[in-house]
Amino acid sequence: MQLPEDIINAAHKKMEDYDVEGFVLGGGNLNADIMIVGEAPGEQEAIKGVPFIGRAGDELNKQFEYLGIDREDVYITSTVRSRPYKWVKTNKKDSGGKRKANRKPNQKEIWAHAPILDYQIKKIAPQLIIALGGVALERLLGKGYKITEVLGEVVESPVLRAGEDRYEWTEKEYAVFPLYHPAAVFYNPRIKEDIYQSLDDLKEYISSFH
Repeated sequence: MQLPEDIINAAHKKMEDYDVEGFVLGGGNLNADIMIVGEAPGEQEAIKGVPFIGRAGDELNKQFEYLGIDREDVYITSTVRSRPYKWVKTNKKDSGGKRKANRKPNQKEIWAHAPILDYQIKKIAPQLIIALGGVALERLLGKGYKITEVLGEVVESPVLRAGEDRYEWTEKEYAVFPLYHPAAVFYNPRIKEDIYQSLDDLKEYISSFH
C-alpha cells in the first residue's frame, strides 16, 4: 500500500525524541475482509520491515492455521510502526552489559502513528478488525473497553481516528474482535485455553460472512 509521503514524514518527525527503531508499514491483501491490528514491531520485525515474523509471528501463524485463514488473505498492521525499546542490563560480556528490550509504546508514540492506521483502515475498509492486545484495542475503541472483559466478543462500533489535536470517532461503524496479543501466552501460559476459546468464537463469526 502506497501512503502519502506527508503522513509518513509527519510520523517520523513526531518520533524523533523517542527510543524507537525500524519502520514497519504493514502489509497483506489490499482487498482483505479481515484486518489485523497489533501493538508495535519487535526486534525481528524492525530489522526486516515485515510484521509478525518473530516468536509472536510464529504464534499468530498457528492461530491462522487453527482458524483456517491464509496469512496472504488478510492485511496486517499495527498501532505503532517503529519498535519501542528500552535498555536493560545483561550478563553477556560481548554486548557491553546491556541490550535493547521491547517496551510498550507510550501515548505520544501511538498518536504519532495514528494517521497511518487511519489511512489503512479507510483504504482497506475491512469487514472485521482483529485487535491483538490491549494497546490495539484501546487505540481503536478508547479506554472504555478492557480486553479481559470483551475477549472473544464482536464489538460493533465507530473507531477512533486522529483529528486536529485529539481523537475523534469515525462515522462508519466497524466490527472489532479483541484477542490477546500472540506474545501474551509466552508470559502467561494459563491464558492458552481462553485464547483458543476466543478463536473458536472468531471462527464462527468469520464463517458467517464467508
